[in-house]
Amino acid sequence: MNDLDLLVRLYITQLRQGPGGNEETLLAAKLAKLEETEPLNIADIGCGTGSSTIALAKKFNCSIQAIDFLPEFINELKVRATQEGVLNKITPIVGNMEELPLESESLDVLWAEGAIYNIGFEKGISEWRKYLKPGGKLVVSELTWLTEKRPEKITTHWEKEYPEVSTASKKIAQLEKHNYKLLGYFPLNENCWMKNYYEPLQARFESFLEENSDKSTAAKELVKENQLEVELYKTYKEFFSYGVYISEKL
Repeated sequence: MNDLDLLVRLYITQLRQGPGGNEETLLAAKLAKLEETEPLNIADIGCGTGSSTIALAKKFNCSIQAIDFLPEFINELKVRATQEGVLNKITPIVGNMEELPLESESLDVLWAEGAIYNIGFEKGISEWRKYLKPGGKLVVSELTWLTEKRPEKITTHWEKEYPEVSTASKKIAQLEKHNYKLLGYFPLNENCWMKNYYEPLQARFESFLEENSDKSTAAKELVKENQLEVELYKTYKEFFSYGVYISEKL
């Protein structure tokens, strides 16, 4: 078992694999001016086990290609979408976001919550643009500084973990540089981090360690890393969050 296997085991039981919330997903959709009855072709990139995919499928008259590189997450998405009665609207795909199995100018909406960091924000918005129809909507969430000045500890941590972390103004400038028009922006609130993500994850730690006692050292290290991230958020939450960026292809 490698570290990726352990990550899958830790996160697959979680409703979310990162900060977010159904209300926030639907707020982003509202800012994107999506119409409930209008037929929409959507791709959800880095969909995980499908929290945003399912929320969109339940709300809109849409066809969603849900793409993640982990087959275990895609299989779990199928189970959850079936339980919610929306699997008929979803095409689950195991795929790489650097080589998306999508046709050029085929999408009304390209969605990526908490996933674009895997390819990098600017690379993602640049390379994914070709998949959107003219006037198509891009909705992504991205680790974002909420202030220009911050304590050194949190700056050092996140610049090491994700060198592209920056302020919203700089992210918006990148969108404009790549010929998108900003339709809306908002940072995720504390509930999206604690109630919806970190607290359920912390509740999983004990059973995860028991289930993976044969890999106790690696499992304990993974839990330790996640617990450190929780504590950093609690201490420095006024300085960073995920920013949700809603834009239109010009």
